[in-house]
This record gives sequence, C-alpha cells and structure tokens, in this order.
Amino acid sequence: MGKSYERIDDRLRAFIEAQPVFFTATAPLAADGTVNLSPKGLKGSLAVLDERTVAYLDFAGSNAETVAHLRENGRITLMWCAWQGPPTVLRVHGTGEAVFRDDPRFPELLARFPDVEAGNHGLRAVVVVTARTIRDACGFAVPRMAYEGDRELHAQRFAREDDESLSAYFARKDHIATSIDGLPGVPLPLPPVAR
Repeated sequence: MGKSYERIDDRLRAFIEAQPVFFTATAPLAADGTVNLSPKGLKGSLAVLDERTVAYLDFAGSNAETVAHLRENGRITLMWCAWQGPPTVLRVHGTGEAVFRDDPRFPELLARFPDVEAGNHGLRAVVVVTARTIRDACGFAVPRMAYEGDRELHAQRFAREDDESLSAYFARKDHIATSIDGLPGVPLPLPPVAR
C-alpha cells in the first residue's frame, strides 16, 4: 500500500502541483499543547522548489498556529489527497521555517509564485518545508470531488489593506502575534518587504 520516496520526483511533483488544496499539520512541544491542522488553497500558492523542498505562501487568517509551531520546533507535515483520478494520499514529513517579509531571502522566494498577487491576500511569510520523509498511501476512502475554482472572498477582503491597516487588523486578533498556547507567532507590526 504505502511507499516511501527518497525525493520528490517528476511524478510526485506533478501530483502535488495538480492538487487544489493541501493540509498542514503542526504541534507545539508541550504534551498538552494545541495540535493544529490547516487547509491551504489558492492556485499557484505552493511551489516545489527542488527534490526535497516545498514552499507555500502564508496569507492573512484568523490565527498563526502553524507559524508559531514552526518558530518553536520546526516540525511540520504536509498532506495532499487526490480528489479525482487514482486514489492517492501523499505526505511530506519534515522541518519548516516561516521566512518573514523582512528576511533577505523573501524576494527570491516570492518570485517562485508568479501567478499569485500576494499583496491581495495579506501575505505574512513564505513557509519553506524540507522533507525528511516522503510517503504515499492508498487513499481508497477519500471521496471523489470536483474542483470548481478558488474562492474570491480572501482577495476581496485583504486586497483593500495596506501594511499599516493589516498590522492593525492582526493586532486586534487574539492569536496572530501569539499562538493559542502563548508561543510567538507573526511579528507585529508587519515588517516591510525586503528589497
């Protein structure tokens, strides 16, 4: 059933890039900490950088659990499901880092996402994940579903924000600067984009 891979080859890359949604799973080190599972979408917001590295855009949201967990311990799992075609589930277990907007690497990473107008989505960081284990599973119980398209609500909501108003929006939220468990989250006010 399941098989492990040494790298993200062309076939796995094509599978990853074809999926309209993926999931991130992270947790703090504390045994009683809050485990986080987040859906991610938006066509073009994920890129396979090389045979062991994947990156995605971290947009504005109601919390920053993934970022906080990565800042604390770096552990992350990404998962893709085949909603159409052969039944497949693929997981990348590895380490991740939130590369914030003021990091010198940020502009080069952002250039890997040419099809997304990141400013329309309250971009907070680029999350870079280095695979430790790449493994698939059968996905026999995953339902077939049709992708109709991306929702426009996120861009409509955040396109009208500039850095100052977006920072103010985040400051009003309970779990952006700190996680549910009190870990450091997204630095506020938002740092300017590195040039």
